[in-house]
Formats: sequence, C-alpha cells, structure tokens
Amino acid sequence: MRGLTASGDGGDRGGGRDDGGCAATVRRGRNLTGWAASATTLVGLAAFGLLTVSCSTGGTGTRDEGPAGTQPVAQVTPSAEPSSSAKPAARIDPVSLLKHDPKVSERVRTDLKPCTGSAYPVDTSYGTMTGGPSPDVVVNVMTCGDSVGVGTYVYRPQGNGRYENVFAIEQPAVYGTIDRGDLVVTTQVYEKKDSVAYPSGEEVITYRWAGNRFTEHDRVHNDFNRAVGSGGAALPGAADPAGN
Repeated sequence: MRGLTASGDGGDRGGGRDDGGCAATVRRGRNLTGWAASATTLVGLAAFGLLTVSCSTGGTGTRDEGPAGTQPVAQVTPSAEPSSSAKPAARIDPVSLLKHDPKVSERVRTDLKPCTGSAYPVDTSYGTMTGGPSPDVVVNVMTCGDSVGVGTYVYRPQGNGRYENVFAIEQPAVYGTIDRGDLVVTTQVYEKKDSVAYPSGEEVITYRWAGNRFTEHDRVHNDFNRAVGSGGAALPGAADPAGN
C-alpha cells in the first residue's frame, strides 16, 4: 500500500526517493532468522515474499490506483444523414377530376380539350394547405392559344382516394399557386385598350384555410406602368449592331 515505510529507521528519511516501502520491507526481512519463527512469523514471511515480487517487477512498489485499462473508451459514432419523412404526393388525373366535378362550369368542361395530341392546357400543383391526410391539389385551366387562365380549383383529399372541391374561381386571367401553406390567387386587370400580353395591373389575394373553407387573408393591388410594353424600343445603352 502507498506509504508503507520503516518508521523506526531514521537513516531513510528525507532521502528524496519514493521506493514504495520496498527497501524497508527488505531490511525487515533480514532480521527474520532461524527456523524457530512462530506461525505469525511465517505469515509475515509470506507477506514479505509478495512485497518482494512487487518490488522486483515494477521498481516503484505497490500502488492503490486499481487495475489499469478498465475504463471504457468513448467511441464517436458518425451521425447518419438526416432522412426526410415526407412522402411524394400521389399524382392524380386533373382532367378527369375536372370533367366529373359538378362545381366546374359547363363552359370550362366543354372547352377543356387537348391543345396538341393528348396535352391539355392544365397546370397542377401539390402542397399542404388544409391539413388533410395527403397533399391538396391546385388545378389551373388555361386557353391553348395564349395560356390565359380561365379557372382555378382546389381539391382537398378525403382519405379514401376521393377529392373534394373546396375552392373555385372562374374568370379571365386567373392563376392560383401554393405559397408556404397558403393559396395565392393572382388575377390580371385589363382596361378596354389593353392587350392580353400587357394588362393594366393585377390583384394578388392570399387565402388561408380556416375551419372548413378558405378565407381571404391578404390582398395586394399592383398598377403596371402604361409607358412600357410596346416592345419596339432598344435597351438603354445598347450598342448598335451595325457600328453606326
């Protein structure tokens, strides 16, 4: 044990050497002579033998720190890449949905025909707005010639593979999008002399789902500059291709 030294021998004090008490133990052993030692002396000799082995192997005496190498080694496990729990939205047939929806006007259903081949003038967006069991669907119907919107519809999933029409607006130049859980509907504003390509302004209305329907949350009106849009002027500072 730590501090095991010969307290009765003053010659080893202050020597500046910590030999773990081994030298003192050896000196004690030298005083044990003869075979007349008692049983207690034999026990002491056994202890002396153990201490002598300890001194000869380590050179620093016995220590009370406990066995080495028993502490668990901390291991760093590389963190796995974050996995997304979002599942891709199930695609629907928007044309079939529109044609079988009684909330879609007869005019829109009649005019809904392919522009070329089997391509219909329909845009479809998927996103969460109503908190349903799967993503909601926004369908925009446009004209084939100039891609002007004629109707915007929102379908909410019912959980049994069916969809319910929860929003519909049919008017010229309308288009709906999904923005961070809100429905944003933009409508172009035309005056009498405006061409389809250059409206006078636009109305941007944000709808938010509340209860069981969409309610208007925000409205922005933008007026466009009437001095631009002719398409005949060159860009400011543009170089003349002819070098004149």
